[in-house]
Amino acid sequence: MQAAALPLYERLVKAPEVSDPALAQARLADFATGGRDAASLARAPAVAALLRGIADHSPYLWKLIASDPARLVRLLGEEAEVSLVACLTTLDAAVRGAESEAAAMRALRKAKQEVALLIALADLGGAWTLQEVMAALTEAADVFVASALRFILQDEHKAGRLVLPDASRPDEGCGVVILALGKHGAAELNYSSDTDLIILFEPASPAAAQMGEPAAAFVRIARRLVKLLQERTADGYVLRVDLRLRPDPGSTAIAISTPAAFFYYESFGQNWERAAMIKARPIAGDRKLGETFLEQLTPFIWRRYFDYAAIADIHAMKRQIHAVRGHAEIAVAGHDLKLGRGGIREIEFFVQTQQLIYGGRRPQLRGSATLPMLDELHRQGLVSQAARDELHEAYLYLRELEHRLQMIADEQTQRLPAEAQDLTRFANFCGYATLADFSAALTHHLERVAEHYAMLFEAAPGLSAATGNLVFTGVSDDPETLETLARLGFQRPALAAETIRGWHFGRRAGVSSERAREVLTELVPALLEAFAESADPDAALAALDHALAQRSAAVELLSILKSNAGLRKLFADLLGSAPRLAEMVVRRPHVLDSMIDRDLLTAPLGDADFDARLRRVLAPHTAIEDVLDALRDFRQEESFLIGLRLLTENLAPDVAGAAYAALAGAVVRACLFHVEQDFAARFGKVPQGRCVVLGMGKLGSREMTAASDLDLILIYDFDADSPEANGAERLHATHYYTRLSQRLISGLTVATRRGRLYDVDMRLRPSGRKGPVATQLSSFVAYQAEEAETWEHMALTRARIVAGDVALAAEVTAARERILRRPPTPQLRKDVLDMRRLVAKEKGESDPLDLKYAAGGQIDLDFLAQYLSLRSAHEAPALLATAPADIIARAGALGFLPPGDSECLLAAYRLYTQTAQVLHTILEAGVPLAGASAPVKQRLAAAAGLPSFAQLEVELFETEARVRAIFKEIIG
Repeated sequence: MQAAALPLYERLVKAPEVSDPALAQARLADFATGGRDAASLARAPAVAALLRGIADHSPYLWKLIASDPARLVRLLGEEAEVSLVACLTTLDAAVRGAESEAAAMRALRKAKQEVALLIALADLGGAWTLQEVMAALTEAADVFVASALRFILQDEHKAGRLVLPDASRPDEGCGVVILALGKHGAAELNYSSDTDLIILFEPASPAAAQMGEPAAAFVRIARRLVKLLQERTADGYVLRVDLRLRPDPGSTAIAISTPAAFFYYESFGQNWERAAMIKARPIAGDRKLGETFLEQLTPFIWRRYFDYAAIADIHAMKRQIHAVRGHAEIAVAGHDLKLGRGGIREIEFFVQTQQLIYGGRRPQLRGSATLPMLDELHRQGLVSQAARDELHEAYLYLRELEHRLQMIADEQTQRLPAEAQDLTRFANFCGYATLADFSAALTHHLERVAEHYAMLFEAAPGLSAATGNLVFTGVSDDPETLETLARLGFQRPALAAETIRGWHFGRRAGVSSERAREVLTELVPALLEAFAESADPDAALAALDHALAQRSAAVELLSILKSNAGLRKLFADLLGSAPRLAEMVVRRPHVLDSMIDRDLLTAPLGDADFDARLRRVLAPHTAIEDVLDALRDFRQEESFLIGLRLLTENLAPDVAGAAYAALAGAVVRACLFHVEQDFAARFGKVPQGRCVVLGMGKLGSREMTAASDLDLILIYDFDADSPEANGAERLHATHYYTRLSQRLISGLTVATRRGRLYDVDMRLRPSGRKGPVATQLSSFVAYQAEEAETWEHMALTRARIVAGDVALAAEVTAARERILRRPPTPQLRKDVLDMRRLVAKEKGESDPLDLKYAAGGQIDLDFLAQYLSLRSAHEAPALLATAPADIIARAGALGFLPPGDSECLLAAYRLYTQTAQVLHTILEAGVPLAGASAPVKQRLAAAAGLPSFAQLEVELFETEARVRAIFKEIIG
């Protein structure tokens, strides 16, 4: 502070220009009637000029003057520095002695009024420099907070809710500390600033140890503190309190323990929080506790080694906070002095960013105040002389304007008036005779700041100009960001902003790592643009949020998306309308790599093609565990590509079904081959032993979907004269193939670190669950010929060999044909009808959107085809085809079905196949079609060649009715 022992009125050297002289003079005359001292002061030229300026421009300050003229006389007649000390000393004593909370609040507010008036007089009159004004504002705020906390601590102690080690010195050992951040922490408060506080408590402190629930007690203390400072009464308020800079404010209490805070910063702290903590300073309570906490936090704030990914994150912080905030171009009318281009925040960020980058290895750069650190950056050779001088001058100039803005009505604002008349009045308040002079001076400083700021980040990528504000740092919604999100198509922009902010706070497992959040900061704007082009941006965002919550790490996915715009667009589309494929991407991000390879996107999809690709994939692996992992990777990637080609209409639905089946067949063959090798190495081989895998159900008929399981039967044979394996254990062939079958099933179903391959169903083997898992050929043939029920022969119509010994495969295939070509039994029709009724009873058939089980749905088509095959294959071997569509087509061509019926059933088959293939590709199994999102329903309709889901529903209802009618006519 300036030490000149002169009364304030003798140190006044300037005053605002007056816009309305008559009004100003009239108010000055009213003041002069307040007594002899007031009249005497009003005659002093410097005082009169200052009071006229205040009367003309600041309703808030003039109200303070008019309500207590004697106070003004006292403040002008004393040394300003002495007045400030006296006011704050009196305040602290008054609060300590307050008998009630109301009395403490009154004392605080009266002191705030006096401090506000004193500082404004010294500022506007030129008695104090800007640095002295900021220091006075900060000193007063420190005392306000500390005094309020002392009152609360003593009051809690008196009430028995808190035990202080020494009630006469409540701060010491109280277990709670108040940290000031932002301008308050840096001793740079502006005239009508809020104060950014973090309230910490030490659960191991003596005071906390005597509380039943210290967390709840300190939260109560925090609430009382906010009330004392912020609640408006007839005397006004003291400080606006903002607690949102505490760790993860959306999920934590307003008072947080030091261990919890430390864990948060070490685990989830963001770079903008590192920048905020540069300015952190203990101001009230147990200051030693605060100093210890900040000292322990030093490695988080000041990193010795600063990696390029974190530098990129800081660049992204700059873009999010500033690049499109305020005005895109430098202006005067309506410009935001803090957040606009060339504003105060750019100077602060210019300094803080370089502090973060270099402060880890240069302790001299660890200060909190902007201008001293700007000077230090120059001394360190990191900032040029011109940049240092021009930014220094601009900072002082813009902060002074900021104070003038806030003095008008004690409002926390940095935005200049937009109307010319109001702007002219403000220019006068700042001491300018004309608006032109003011505009020229302001523009000069804004341009210099913007120029230096742009040079600092000239290598950093910028946001798309079309995007607009996308600010997710900090803790509150940016209004312009909400507008941008709404413009991008988000129906719930506030929810979208909160979701993304939660990612930055590490609230989802997938973004809990620092590296993930750094990549995320850079990715979010581009990702949101991609979401905007999807069918449902809100659904896409919600799906990704859900996925990030389910996965323990997402760095790989985020990095891939960051590097490729095409993949971002596709991923956004999948999130909105194909959540199953999107989940595959989140679970296994490497599948996205395959989408960049055009050869894979056009690769042939036959049995031999999958076999050849899989052999290349498995060639480097010898250990069975590695083989199983590689199989899972291959299946996931190829299945994803089939689904992708289906959704992009590069694959017809029936071709997709055959491709899924060919993929499954290749996987089963490879798995059987490697399991046999591994098994032989352990147990030897059965002389002349051989086995095959019979694929049933949709695998057998080549109609698999992305969600299909595998219906398998393992059939083996061996030389009865040599029934034992030649390994050390001498396993009998029956036991050998039983265990081999179990090993195969395990290889296909067990969840390794890469997940599982398929669910496998062995219930179609002879005798179902009661029978052995592997069946000898002779037993299989005998069972099918003598014991099998009609439903088992129905299942056999779709059976085909998918893996194993070629010669045995031929024998099994021949046996299947012999069995199915026998003349039908008289009970065939009744058995099929009874089976359909049983399925309806167990699964229901009343939901027309249940494509499989609805009356007239896929089950009716399958049963019709199987009935026709079993009824007439003895006459027409062509009906032994495995696919229901082939059987129906051949039955129509051979006259076993009326042509109209055949055409109707084939049309139904195509509709069901188109819908089911897309449905199971985009939705997880078990998700009801009725509850699907609008984009999913639209995609289903498009797959069926219909303009809307409503029309698809109508088409399904009518088709099911026709199929059921034919079913009744043919079977009953």
